Amino acid sequence: MTVLFWFRRDFRVQDNQALAAAVAWGKSKNEALAAGFVFPEDFDSLSPIRKNSLITSVESLSHSLPQGMQLASGNPATQLSEMCQRLSVTVVYATRCFDTKGMLEQAEVAEALYTAGISLQLVGSNYAVEPGTVRKDDGSPLRVYTPFYKRWLQFIGQQPYAVDLQSVQWIAGAGAMPVLSPDCPITVRASEEFALKTWQRFQARALENYSENRNRCDLSGTSHLSHALAHGEIHPRTLLAQLGDGPGAEVFRKELAWREFYADVLFHNPHTYDGYYEPRFEKMRYDEAEGNPKLAAWQTGNTGYPIVDAAMRQLITTGWMHNRARMIVASFLVKDLHIEWQVGASWFERWLTDFDPASNSHGWQWTAGCGTDASPYYRVFNPTLQGHKFDPNGDYVRKYIPELRHIPSGAVHEPWKLIDGLNHGYPAPVVDHSAERDEALARLEEIKG
Repeated sequence: MTVLFWFRRDFRVQDNQALAAAVAWGKSKNEALAAGFVFPEDFDSLSPIRKNSLITSVESLSHSLPQGMQLASGNPATQLSEMCQRLSVTVVYATRCFDTKGMLEQAEVAEALYTAGISLQLVGSNYAVEPGTVRKDDGSPLRVYTPFYKRWLQFIGQQPYAVDLQSVQWIAGAGAMPVLSPDCPITVRASEEFALKTWQRFQARALENYSENRNRCDLSGTSHLSHALAHGEIHPRTLLAQLGDGPGAEVFRKELAWREFYADVLFHNPHTYDGYYEPRFEKMRYDEAEGNPKLAAWQTGNTGYPIVDAAMRQLITTGWMHNRARMIVASFLVKDLHIEWQVGASWFERWLTDFDPASNSHGWQWTAGCGTDASPYYRVFNPTLQGHKFDPNGDYVRKYIPELRHIPSGAVHEPWKLIDGLNHGYPAPVVDHSAERDEALARLEEIKG
């Protein structure tokens, strides 16, 4: 008989609580262990960068296992049931998901396996603290980050799990890996080993000054671990176990907690994956997205606002965007173009290699003003001022917008003011920010009360 481990968003072998449980079960029952992964049904709808990101992560994981993986594509319930029948599986282990789609998926898989007489054991999570754990004294969930963080600190500190892959017999892998997309503009690097090296480099390179430099788009001041965390190539438990003290370490710990706060919010409010956390904002007037040329300008990085366009071009050429830039482009879409946040969140989901359902949905809602913040809608980012503040010399803009490389220093953030600023094909602003800010606040007044 066989034990099957179903990899989901936990593409690592060490510090994998569910895999450790599967190995322990196989060892105790003297059963062989198989590893399986099912590529999602919507795989072909993803951008080439995101496709290659997933393929590279799965491929590197398969190489790190003693006998590779069982690979399939399509509906997980159907594919896993067939996999179990072929391998004479008695029990399936997997890491529990807490996001909306993940919970629906594991429920469907559990039902299909139960029908076949097979148990699904969901163990652990992709978080240092499982969503739903941190609560108020009365047992209700927390709606505000700061009190969540203070209570979250009481639950962290668990040591990473060691997994002995050699203690059980493994079943040889089967199935074809999808072919890497030739349309991908970059070579994606991804693996558990690469994630651990990235973490080590960050500690030596940027952790000490993380609190000062993390918001600068022009500096390499962030951890570059978001892809690894999203794919589960490294667990936050591993990071926290090695994270020391100091201002940079404290801010980084808080950033990890933000990720877990949003996961907790989505777990308690599963409709907010694509629905409003604050329902009154459903009544706000929004502009039509379909066929909107301003939306197309935003998507392709041609709005005429350099910091917005550099960020959007960074996204479609690298599959990643600086976190400060994510807030800037989100504010511009919702507050300047008056397009609903779900449109932007869907675009991010298609392109981001570090896509995380909770962080994406609630990061967008935080900026859109309909999320967990207390009085957020009045926060309308001025894209020009944001550019000067977080890319003061214009290096970030010039890196991604060749049409503006002839403009030196911070003047690149206002090319329309220069005689030759738009001479190389860069567009004039598609909207007047000041006027659209007033319009956004006027629309807010309409739904008050």
